[in-house]
Amino acid sequence: MRFSQLSFRSTKSPSRRRKARGFSLVEMLVVVAIVGLLVGLVGPAAMRQLQASRVSATEAQIDQLRAALDIFQIDTGRLPPEDIGLTALVQNPGVPGWNGPYLRDGELPSDAWGGAFLYRYDGDRPRVMSLGADGQPGGEGQNADITG
Repeated sequence: MRFSQLSFRSTKSPSRRRKARGFSLVEMLVVVAIVGLLVGLVGPAAMRQLQASRVSATEAQIDQLRAALDIFQIDTGRLPPEDIGLTALVQNPGVPGWNGPYLRDGELPSDAWGGAFLYRYDGDRPRVMSLGADGQPGGEGQNADITG
């Protein structure tokens, strides 16, 4: 048998070759519908978890600021007044006994939404607070103030 007499035929049937080309429109629509359902079910739960983790992170930062204020008070014998505020933890306000900075990296942290922490001291007990997601006093849910 000569080379020119050999027949090269595909081993695949015509219907197999047609199916191997890609996905049908119905298959693609089913996949898009399933992905849409997953996003619709998982998305809101993920957002709730994200907001809860922001609140937890802000509460942890408030605890760290309160601990730094305690160390400031041990070193200086008093807490910083409101007009100096939390900057006394990173910059010497001219108070005898100051041995800071009392925060890592020498910078005041921001809350989980990028806002500044507020410091209130009425002579009785210090309060450190975040205004929450909206940055406004009061609020409910994720917009509620977080105080420590």
